[in-house]
Amino acid sequence: MDTREIYLKQKQAVIDGDMKLAADLAREAIDAGADLGKCIDEGFVAGIHEVGRLWEEGELFLPELMQGADAMKAAMEVLRPELLKTDRDSPSGPRVVIGTVQGDIHDIGKTLVATFLEANNFEVVDLGRDVPLETFVDTAEQEGARLICLSALLTTTMPGQGTVVQMVKERGLKDRIAVMVGGAPVRRAFAREIGADAFGANAVEAVAEARRLAGIAS
Repeated sequence: MDTREIYLKQKQAVIDGDMKLAADLAREAIDAGADLGKCIDEGFVAGIHEVGRLWEEGELFLPELMQGADAMKAAMEVLRPELLKTDRDSPSGPRVVIGTVQGDIHDIGKTLVATFLEANNFEVVDLGRDVPLETFVDTAEQEGARLICLSALLTTTMPGQGTVVQMVKERGLKDRIAVMVGGAPVRRAFAREIGADAFGANAVEAVAEARRLAGIAS
């Protein structure tokens, strides 16, 4: 079976909301020594994006949307331990505060980015979803974080990302704390407009940007 067929099967498992198959396919990918990052991006994440598109167009209903999300989570539960396998003697990397902004309860993308950051030796403080905006800045200041990562999956919650950027500036923390934004409706132009330091279109790009902001060589 070629890699394209593997990704298509992973994608379809999420579209079908088949938790068992999604988890089984994740285990098969691990056993086969597949590129797990590509399996996630081109397989499982592609599936949840398609589920979201079909739901927005009225071709799927809410229960089917939730089943797709559950299938994605089932795959990630299998893949996450593998992604986090790092040298235990390696020192902890820069600290990152991450969460989905207030008014938004979506967390699959945010959790995926957090997992990738942890796999790349960042110390991640995951605040979860529907996080009050001030909590991001308060926590980053208290924890000595170098980076705040803000996820928004609704256009109505995107302005909250700009509010956090402004809070960081108003508290005089701009030189100490960088802000990266992302989420399905967020675009690079919006990130520039609100003054964010970086934009992550996906988990892989988010890690690359986090490494750049932290001054870590590729």
